Amino acid sequence: MSEPVIEIEGLWTRYGEQIVHRDISLTVYRGEALSLVGGSGSGKTTLLREMIGLQAPSQGTVHVFGEELHTGSLEQLRRQRRRWGVLFQEGALFSALNVYDNVALPLRELKTVDEGLIADLVCLKLGMVGIEPQDGEKMPAELSGGMVKRVALARALALEPELLFLDEPTAGLDPDRSASLVQLLCNLRRNLDITVVMVSHDLDTLLELSDRIAVLYDQRLIAVGPVEEIIRNDHPFIRDFFGEHARREFEALQCTRAEAEARRVEPVAG
Repeated sequence: MSEPVIEIEGLWTRYGEQIVHRDISLTVYRGEALSLVGGSGSGKTTLLREMIGLQAPSQGTVHVFGEELHTGSLEQLRRQRRRWGVLFQEGALFSALNVYDNVALPLRELKTVDEGLIADLVCLKLGMVGIEPQDGEKMPAELSGGMVKRVALARALALEPELLFLDEPTAGLDPDRSASLVQLLCNLRRNLDITVVMVSHDLDTLLELSDRIAVLYDQRLIAVGPVEEIIRNDHPFIRDFFGEHARREFEALQCTRAEAEARRVEPVAG
């Protein structure tokens, strides 16, 4: 097993008398893609916010890269945040900034990179997500939903993160744009060797991107494991959430991957 990147121990989240999370412990390992699933109101996004320091748990600890996230100084948290990127659910682009300036913003905040290098890096990141340089002058209101997600992803990748958080990355996209974004994320993950934590309810996205799935239900983490293990779990919520369709889709995906690998590894003639 590779080294831990995120370690959550004994985490509770309360809002007054309401309990959202009850004694949750979870480890995310370097290089893997772990997805959080659960019903509406199960606290998926809340747990994600606690992992990135936007919200402190009521009890318990969150260690990221070996450092406790919620007891250190503000400077320590800022230093940690340079090591990860976040793709928020609606993209969260700044409406008053054009595409170029949205992606440049994290680099400018560092105050250690000159504008010439920032220009090169912005073009590089936009190219990585399939955005043409001439689109850098467009405002967020001029972009399609798919382009908003890609620009937001370019911004999340601006600081060469080791860890990438994705909150419903394909929400609101039509099937073609969703499939295109998932393929882009798969390629980036393979090429950048990045650790991914994702919240999603979309089955195709989950099956395509995830190495492991963690399931939140009734305030607790009821199952964590590889995709195949989770979709065959007999817990009523998990069975209803994934259904027989997910099993068939996963088996078809495994066959497709095996065929692609067989074509990639051609026998040596002679």
